[in-house]
Amino acid sequence: MRHTIGILALQGDFEKHAEQLTSLNIETIQVRKPETLEKCRGLIIPGGESTTLTKLFDIYGFYEPIREFSRNHPVMGTCAGMIMLAAEADDYRISPLSLIDISVRRNAYGRQINSFVTNVDTPFLGESETFRAIFIRAPQIERVGPDVEILIEYKGNPVMVRNKNIFALAFHPELTHDPRIHQYFSEA
Repeated sequence: MRHTIGILALQGDFEKHAEQLTSLNIETIQVRKPETLEKCRGLIIPGGESTTLTKLFDIYGFYEPIREFSRNHPVMGTCAGMIMLAAEADDYRISPLSLIDISVRRNAYGRQINSFVTNVDTPFLGESETFRAIFIRAPQIERVGPDVEILIEYKGNPVMVRNKNIFALAFHPELTHDPRIHQYFSEA
């Protein structure tokens, strides 16, 4: 095992992220308390429900520890995790971390019944292959700041972005059998 990636284990499918990283021979640890971040080289904030995550971040005191952690370590948020990393969200009940200069709209691609799978181009991986992106009640990035790099688009809209060590994805790479995005994140 090369290094430990923490996976926020308050809500969402954190086990699937762990499976992806384990397939890459990367050690993982479930993060349920802020002090666990001290053992991590990176952090993944999985999907879930962003208003619930806001409450849990408050209850367990995660806001400042994650902000502090992100100064020197990579952080990736998927779906609701992306909402939590954003600068702005369209719902007053959400208090995002403001770690990446994007504005997001919750459930923009529709309700659960509107979930879908599509292939997206991954030029940042240096391959001509596509990635099978799974969108479940997915948020949409409505605004991208000037320092944010768009890595993947779907129908002209950014669905994976990066600013230095912060990665935000509107879809669920953990639900595929393709570890390339987790590999890319682990090398940040």
